[in-house]
Amino acid sequence: MTPTRGRHPVPHPLPLAGITVVSLEQAVAAPFATRQLADLGARVIKVERPGGDFARRYDTTVHGQASYFVWLNRSKESLTLDLKSERGKEVLEQLLTGADVFVQNLAPGAADRLGLGHEALRARHPSLIPCTISGYGTDGPWADRKAYDLLVQCQTGLLQLTGTPDEAVRAGISVADIAGGMYAYSGILSALFTRATTGRATTVEVSLFDALAEWVSQPAYYTRYGGTQPPRVGARHATVAPYGPFTAADGKDVLLSVQNEREWASLCAEFIGRPELTDDPRFATGADRVAHRDELDAIISARCAGLGSEEMMRLLDRAGIANAGVNSVHEFLDHPVLTERGRWRDIQVPGTDAPVQALLPPAALGGVTPRMDPVPAAGEHTEAILRELGRGPEEIARLRAEGVCR
Repeated sequence: MTPTRGRHPVPHPLPLAGITVVSLEQAVAAPFATRQLADLGARVIKVERPGGDFARRYDTTVHGQASYFVWLNRSKESLTLDLKSERGKEVLEQLLTGADVFVQNLAPGAADRLGLGHEALRARHPSLIPCTISGYGTDGPWADRKAYDLLVQCQTGLLQLTGTPDEAVRAGISVADIAGGMYAYSGILSALFTRATTGRATTVEVSLFDALAEWVSQPAYYTRYGGTQPPRVGARHATVAPYGPFTAADGKDVLLSVQNEREWASLCAEFIGRPELTDDPRFATGADRVAHRDELDAIISARCAGLGSEEMMRLLDRAGIANAGVNSVHEFLDHPVLTERGRWRDIQVPGTDAPVQALLPPAALGGVTPRMDPVPAAGEHTEAILRELGRGPEEIARLRAEGVCR
């Protein structure tokens, strides 16, 4: 129930208000996890090397800022520290004393060398929740290997599931990083709940490999128990048919999907106009339709070639068949599901007064407005955080002169 004062509702506080997260993060996976926490009100202090997170330099397309960095780092505070120096380590240690969560996705072994491994942290900060995001886990035969998103796509077999019969293709987004970041985020929330209800601070560990391995579990089951892996079939579904794009007379591709026998019968009668296909032995079951995919696709393609895309989608809607135009990213940006539901918000980025549009977080919590604060410049909050830690102007000047922070 929303508390009220008189006749006016009082807004709910952000769910993670009062939680402080210190994140020694770079690239995608850890920043993705901590941005979700920041959206919900956590104070996220992003600790960057003096040159800044290297993801800041991936590209310059968003008013001079990198598209990756703008996506991943709104609503955070940026502190630059040289953790190879003892003074830098002291500052970090002081930060951790007042933190609830520590997140890091450093190179293999780096956290342990800095005294930031789970056991060392638990000994010094028993109420802190440490979260490590690694490539292949912190134990086992691949613990010391570097892992980037595309490497993990290769190792989990995803690359062999995506593309055409002639060519394997990477997923168009950083799917391993996103999977790892999401499991880190949910793991941290679970750990915060555990600490709140039991007083016990637990550790969280996620590897990109384990996260993406979970996501490829269906084709893994199919391969282990069926004897062959699902084939690469481009934009079509490997194990369901018809489920893929067909080209309309105006050149636009429209994807349609049949998931059950009722829909199959409706597609034959209402859209193709050939109800006798429902019981054709080639297409009688889902497995039959996959086995005779080329013949089935040819029949549907012939029907679609005589229809404009709008007419094609109207007829599919009338038949109760799920469908969607195959949009470009430009078309996605103007999608009515986003614009008419008010899903865009303006945020600020360094170096310009021009706003950047950002999407609201996907999980909408009743009565809660997510935080959508600016993307920080590298080291933008260094001086303010050092003052908060009790460092005076002269000491801050010395730290800067020594290259400990910038």
